[in-house]
Amino acid sequence: MSAHWCELAEGVLARRHTELDLTTGLVLGTERALVIDTRGDERQGAELAAAVRTVTTLPIVVAITHTHFDHCFGTAAFLPCPVHAHPGCVAALRATADAQRAAWVARYRLRDAGTAEALAATVPVVPDGSVDPAAVVDLGGRSVELRHLGRGHTDHDIVAHVRDAGVVFAGDLAEQGAPPDFGDAFPQDWPATLTALLGLGPRIVVPGHGEPMTPAEVADQRDALGRIAALHAAVATGSLDAAEAQRRSPFPGVRWSS
Repeated sequence: MSAHWCELAEGVLARRHTELDLTTGLVLGTERALVIDTRGDERQGAELAAAVRTVTTLPIVVAITHTHFDHCFGTAAFLPCPVHAHPGCVAALRATADAQRAAWVARYRLRDAGTAEALAATVPVVPDGSVDPAAVVDLGGRSVELRHLGRGHTDHDIVAHVRDAGVVFAGDLAEQGAPPDFGDAFPQDWPATLTALLGLGPRIVVPGHGEPMTPAEVADQRDALGRIAALHAAVATGSLDAAEAQRRSPFPGVRWSS
């Protein structure tokens, strides 16, 4: 799969990337354009910025859904511009950027020296902590609501709700084609956060990785995460041991902390 744009509604696009099956977003108004997530290093960010410029010459605003490197280390390519995120994203990026970069440079050196080099040279941009718990980005003729609906994939996930188009960019609160990542997750809270997302009434949900999803697909994932939450609760009360909880997980092979 080569990188390509998918038009979801007039002026609302998702860009699909081969690397990590990532999905970024672009929303156009009459005066500004909103880029949702910026990819994983300075080179990837520049590639996305160039792709955006094939679509629009409007001034750019950036929204970062969460602090994981593949969603935000490419931001420098879009500067100068406002960069919106939750305050928790700011804190987490300052605390974890060096460790994230070191860990992923080591991984990439095993299979992709060019990406390892680009990531090693990348200095992440610290965003503005403006989404607390919500912010509205006026693009001219269209507004996009940035909202923190609760903890889930991290403690600071935000979504971008394009209300007039019925599209929600969900970051890694939703995942298509692979199980959710529980590395920094809050499994007990995640189902309620997805319920709140579905309460926005979207017709399309754009996950952080994979193809755009229907609300029914997101609801199925929410229900599976509810089973994970119940397993966590059972382990916490001592009615189930961690090994058995892992065996019963709806995401086989995915390790998650008890």
